[in-house]
Amino acid sequence: MLTANLKSHIDKLWDKFWGGGIANPLTAIEQITYLLFMKRIDEMDLIMSKENSNYKSIFEGTYNPHDSKSKKVTRDKNELRWSNFETLKPDVLLQHVQFNVFPFIKNLNGQNSPFAMSMQNAVFVMPKASLLQDAILIIDDLYREIESGLAGKQTFQDTQGDVYEYLLSEIASAGKMGQFRTPRHIIKLICELLEPQLGYKIADPACGTGGFLLGAYQYILTQFSSQPDNDEDGFTRGSNADNLKNEDRVLLETETFYGFDIDPSMVRIGLMNLMMHGITIPRLENKDTLSKGFNEESKYEMILANPPFTGSIDKNDLNEKFELGTNKTELLFIEQIFNMLKPGGKAGIIVPQGVLFSSGIAFKNARQLLIEKGCLEAVITMPSGVFKPYAGVATAILIFTKGGSTENVWFYEMKADGYSLDDKRLKINESDLQDIISNYKTRNFKSTQNRSGKSFFVPVREIKDKNFELSINRYKDNFFEAVKFEEPRVLFKKLSDLETEISKGLKELRKFIN
Repeated sequence: MLTANLKSHIDKLWDKFWGGGIANPLTAIEQITYLLFMKRIDEMDLIMSKENSNYKSIFEGTYNPHDSKSKKVTRDKNELRWSNFETLKPDVLLQHVQFNVFPFIKNLNGQNSPFAMSMQNAVFVMPKASLLQDAILIIDDLYREIESGLAGKQTFQDTQGDVYEYLLSEIASAGKMGQFRTPRHIIKLICELLEPQLGYKIADPACGTGGFLLGAYQYILTQFSSQPDNDEDGFTRGSNADNLKNEDRVLLETETFYGFDIDPSMVRIGLMNLMMHGITIPRLENKDTLSKGFNEESKYEMILANPPFTGSIDKNDLNEKFELGTNKTELLFIEQIFNMLKPGGKAGIIVPQGVLFSSGIAFKNARQLLIEKGCLEAVITMPSGVFKPYAGVATAILIFTKGGSTENVWFYEMKADGYSLDDKRLKINESDLQDIISNYKTRNFKSTQNRSGKSFFVPVREIKDKNFELSINRYKDNFFEAVKFEEPRVLFKKLSDLETEISKGLKELRKFIN
């Protein structure tokens, strides 16, 4: 949870960029992200140098300054630290950050790393030196505010992560290809249902800013934290992971999370989002996961995703392995996610509710794929306001395993997610989230045959008989309680009495006239 002061600093930063000529929210986010990243790697490097005598600073050694006419001229890398360059005069500062510091951070994990590859075409856009200087001052104030406000179990990294999430939430309109942020409490819900574990390879084929991968990371960290706490949505989370062995931490931070996205800007933002949350070597790549060049079949134990709902792509560029016979992205991602899972691997994905009941052949084939070639465990429908203000589409969560067989599908109709279902999305008391988790983990086919409530099972044979439809309304029992009206003569007597009372009242009022 961010304080009003922290939010004020972030809003001020946005205003500076807007007033400084960077009006595109995505461009502003990228540039702010680069600056936050420069600040944080300096601080983390100083902390690591003090705490670990064997640690080799990333600022150790020399670099070739951009303005040098000779390649033999080198300078101390310490000049690239935020704490050293922030005091430079504005014009010198802009040149130094743009041509020396930024190229340095682009190659942090080595020139051939996924990070460097994704940052290859990144550009540092700063229209004027005064904007950079103002941004640096605000970010310094922001971090001082974080330091002074730390209390209890909230760590610096937790709050810094919250700051970044708040920044991302300021992108108030959907991007290209139907992109929009998945609410973090919905990500937490899906992580609770899937239960990602240390040692899994976890992927998101449409990762955007990395929210699902980050959610899985935080869920795993909680398993190794001795003092987790409940957040405002009722989820238990802990980030210190004090019971996690060093070798397991390396595995978690370098070999666990894999993301792909068609938008290079989203990949860059996602990379830094994960790195600022503690994932040292995130494996996010700029790839079209539906294209011919993408081949990640049977590689992952778990996939969490909210793939694009809209749009279609050129069939000439489609991966030849697709069998659904469509170019609709929401269906192609279902098939691709199924293909990416290892046998026995599990996925939790968000789809538009039209996927559940549309009668088109490709829609039916997608549902049939999950039911007959896998085990479709759950269909959780969500109200249409969950993705506001970005979109008003009604959505559903599908949970399935690759392989096995579907015997019964568990349905749940979410009515409230803890926030108002309008554009404001204000916190409210009503929420089905914890009820979903509790009922899912204790679900039993024999004990939930009543179909008049929020959740129930449906045998697969019944689903097949109804053209593999997965709309909860297709199976829910709707009971109508009979309304008992009074006898006509009783109603007539009441009306007559009322007429008498009105007449009497009018006579009384006439006494006051004239």
